[in-house]
Amino acid sequence: MNRKQWISCMSMTGILLVAWAVEAKAEENVIRILHTNDSHGRAFEGEYDGMGFAKLATLIEENRGEHSLLLDAGDTFHGTTFASLEQGETIVRALNLLKYDALVPGNHDFNYGLERLQELEDSADFPVLGANVLDDAGEPFFESYMIEEINGTSIGIFGLATPETSYKTHPNNVRDVTFEDPSITAQRMVDKLEEEDVDIIIALAHLGIDESSVETSEKVAADVEGIDVIIDGHSHSELENGLEAENGTLIASTGEYVQNLGIVELVVEDGTLTERSARLINRDETEETEPNEEVEQLLTELEESQQEILAEPVGQTAVELIGDREQVRVEETNLGNLIADVLRESTDADIALTNGGGIRASIAAGEITTGDIVEVSPFGNFGVTKEVTGEQLLEILENGVKAYPEPSGGFPQISGFSFQFDEHKEAGNRVHSVVINGEPLNETETYLLATNDFIASGGDEYESLAVLPVANEFSALDELLISYLKEAGEISPETENRIQVGEADEVDSTKPKSEDPVSANYTIQKGDTLFEIGLRSNVQWTTLVEMNSSIENEDLIYAGDMIQLPEHK
Repeated sequence: MNRKQWISCMSMTGILLVAWAVEAKAEENVIRILHTNDSHGRAFEGEYDGMGFAKLATLIEENRGEHSLLLDAGDTFHGTTFASLEQGETIVRALNLLKYDALVPGNHDFNYGLERLQELEDSADFPVLGANVLDDAGEPFFESYMIEEINGTSIGIFGLATPETSYKTHPNNVRDVTFEDPSITAQRMVDKLEEEDVDIIIALAHLGIDESSVETSEKVAADVEGIDVIIDGHSHSELENGLEAENGTLIASTGEYVQNLGIVELVVEDGTLTERSARLINRDETEETEPNEEVEQLLTELEESQQEILAEPVGQTAVELIGDREQVRVEETNLGNLIADVLRESTDADIALTNGGGIRASIAAGEITTGDIVEVSPFGNFGVTKEVTGEQLLEILENGVKAYPEPSGGFPQISGFSFQFDEHKEAGNRVHSVVINGEPLNETETYLLATNDFIASGGDEYESLAVLPVANEFSALDELLISYLKEAGEISPETENRIQVGEADEVDSTKPKSEDPVSANYTIQKGDTLFEIGLRSNVQWTTLVEMNSSIENEDLIYAGDMIQLPEHK
C-alpha cells in the first residue's frame, strides 16, 4: 500500500469510528419506556386475545436494552379464569418473571377487594403506584411515586387510578377508599418530584381518554404543567404514535389484551428531555416471534396446577343446561335464560341480553364444577350495564335476529322481558310485541340493560350498543355464575317463551313468568337469600323487599318465616 492509499484508508477508518461514536452516543442518550395496559389476564395467545405473555417476554427482551423501564397501566390481575381462579396470583408470578418495574391499579384490579390487591402487591417484585388511592385520613394505600436513575437521568413516576373505580367495581371492594381528583393529585406529585430535582416526570395512569369519562388523561395533561409522559390505560385506546397534548405532554396507550407492546423513546441531552416519541409493536408483527421458553413453561405449570380447582363442585342441576351451538344461536335455551337472569339480578338491571355465541357448551344434569362453567363461558367477558331507550332496545334486538333462521353468534338470550319477531320480514324490521315487566315497550322510556363487555363494545355487530356510555362494570360472567350456583342449591331452569317467532296474530300468547304477577306465599328455607329467591321467581330482590314490609334488613332473613312472592299466570 502506498502512502496515498494508506492516508485514504486511515481517513475512512476515522470517519467510520466517528460515525460509530456518534451513533453510540445517541443510543446512550435514549431512554425507552416499554409499556402495556388493560391486558385483563390474557396471559395466553389466542384467537380473540393478543400475543400472550410468552411472546411479549421475547419482545421485551429484544427491545428493553440497558436504559429502559417496563410499566403497566392497570386492569391486569383480573379478566380470565386463569387470573381469577387464584385471585390474581398467577398473573403476579408471570409479571415478576417479565421483570416489570411498576404498575398502577385499574378498576378491575380491585375486583378481589382492596386487601387482596395489597396482598398481590406484597407478592410482586415491583411497586403498585396509586398516589390518589387514599384512606379516610388522606394517606395513600399504595406507594405514591418512585424515582429511577437511568444512565445519569433521574425519572420520577407516580400512579393515578380512575375515580370511576368507586362504581366500576363492586362498592364493597373499595368501601374504605377515596379516589382523589387525579388533577389535584398530579399537581401535588409534580411539585414533589420537582423538589426532588428529577429530570423527567411520568404519570402512570389508569384514566383513559373516553369522552364519557370526566377524569381523563387528556384533562390531567391540560390541568397540570410538567408531566412529560402519561402511560395510560382504562379506555382501551390504541394510540399508534401517541397523543400529544397542547402543552407537549405525550399520552401513550397500547389498546387491550396484549395486542401491542408500547415503546416510548425519550432523548435526553445534559439532563434535559429534547425529544419524545411513541410507537407500537403489533401482534401481527409477532407471527414469527418465538415465545420465551421460561415464561411459557411457567404459564404451563400454573395452568396445570389449576386443574384441581377446576374440578371443584359449585352446584347441582336437575336438568341438562342447553348450550349447544346449534341451539343458543337460533333460539331461547334454559342455559341462556339462566345466564341472562344471573347477569340481570347481579347487576340490579331492569333487563339483560347476552349473545348466544358467547355460550360455548352444555352442562349435563347432575353436579356442576368450576370447569363446567369455564367451558360454558371461556372468554373472560365481564358484566356491563348501559342505559338504553326503548327505541334503542328495538335496534339492538333487530341486530340480534337479523340472520335468523341462520345461526348467529349475536342471537340474543334475554332476561326481564319478552319479544316476538317475524322471520318473513326484512332484517331491521322484524321485532314486535316487546313486553317489559308486564307492560308494552315504551320507546321513550329508559331501561338499565345488563350485557357483557364483548357486545357492549360492538361485538357481534352490536354497533348501536358500542356508542352508549357504560353505566357500570361488574365481575366476569363465570364468577357471577359460580357465585350464584354456590348459593342456589339444585337448579332446574326452563325455557319460558321469552323469544317467539311468527306474525303477531300467529304467535303463542303464552307469556314469560315476569308478566301478570299476583301474590303468593313462600316459606324461607335454610340457606335461602333474597337474591336467590328473586332469581327463581324472576324478580329483583329489591322488589321482594318492597313487597314485604316484614323484611327490615335485606341481609337478614330467617328459615321458617313466610314472605310474599309474585306468582305468575
